[in-house]
Amino acid sequence: MLLTVFQQLDTFVFFLVALVVAITVHEFAHALAATNLGDPTARAAGRLTLNPLAHLDPMGTILIFLVGFGWGKPVPYNPSFVKRGRWGEMLVAIAGPISNLLLAFLLALPGRIYLITHQALPQGQIYTFLAVVVTLNIFLAAFNLIPIPPLDGSKILYLILDGLGVSHARIVWLEQMGPVLLLLLIFADRLLGVNLLFHLLDPVVALMQWFVGSSIIPL
Repeated sequence: MLLTVFQQLDTFVFFLVALVVAITVHEFAHALAATNLGDPTARAAGRLTLNPLAHLDPMGTILIFLVGFGWGKPVPYNPSFVKRGRWGEMLVAIAGPISNLLLAFLLALPGRIYLITHQALPQGQIYTFLAVVVTLNIFLAAFNLIPIPPLDGSKILYLILDGLGVSHARIVWLEQMGPVLLLLLIFADRLLGVNLLFHLLDPVVALMQWFVGSSIIPL
């Protein structure tokens, strides 16, 4: 019984560390992309760093420890400074999910190499930790690609709507309603009895898992 408790504690600590790493890399990527596209806002705000303290939101951090889920501080940027207009904003947005996917790919490599060289699935705490980090980064990447404001995928949606000639007023309305729509999506399971979030993310997560090879590292 005591051993089980410690194993569960280890997994929970792994989860917390992995979430902090995923959020930090995600927000840093936003800051780096914005800076490279000519916007000095993130650098001036001290966000062009891999120091987790610069990216963790106070309430989001508290919730990480209380419920095991949280969020980071959005990276500030000034659209008027970002080159390439809507395309530049989209590049800044997708930098976050792409960074999580790349990190997942890199951290899945030890498990893939172990499988090739030993013809067996990797075991042990190190691989368990890597599996947690990989899984969380994949989920964070997939979740943020949902095209609902304020998630990163909304910038792709704005680019499409702009190209279709949708009025700025309608885009502003969508941006205002986005958080409500996102909450409805998250809590649809309790409200409607249908896990819309799972159905939406499942094929994207499966594709990302295939890409990074994370399925060979057992949790």
